[in-house]
Amino acid sequence: MDCPNCQAPMVAFDVPERYREHAPESSAHAALCPECLTLSAADAAPADPRFDRISDAFPTGEAAVPLALAVGLLDSLALNRSDIEALLDAVAEAGTDPLLVLDRLQVQGGVDPVFDLERRRHQVEQLFE
Repeated sequence: MDCPNCQAPMVAFDVPERYREHAPESSAHAALCPECLTLSAADAAPADPRFDRISDAFPTGEAAVPLALAVGLLDSLALNRSDIEALLDAVAEAGTDPLLVLDRLQVQGGVDPVFDLERRRHQVEQLFE
């Protein structure tokens, strides 16, 4: 699946039932663009998604899906605030520091989000205070 925004190949993944309310169209599958960080519903996903295509700092295991969904929702913090908070809480509970991952996304090459990642990271930090 290619990104509808920048045409880069997206990273598709399964969305567990507990996170579907936060996924686009409440879909069982979603995809995140590793270049512009656009989030979309997907028709299918591989059994082992390649989150490392987004960043080497991207977690695996329990934290990967909620973090991917949260990052994809950062384009509109005002509209998605409660979803982002719930998802980032799940990331933290799974043992990953979401702010650290956002820091690493911000400084790595190849990522050109459709939103101001530095500003969103600062706003997310304020949510945790």
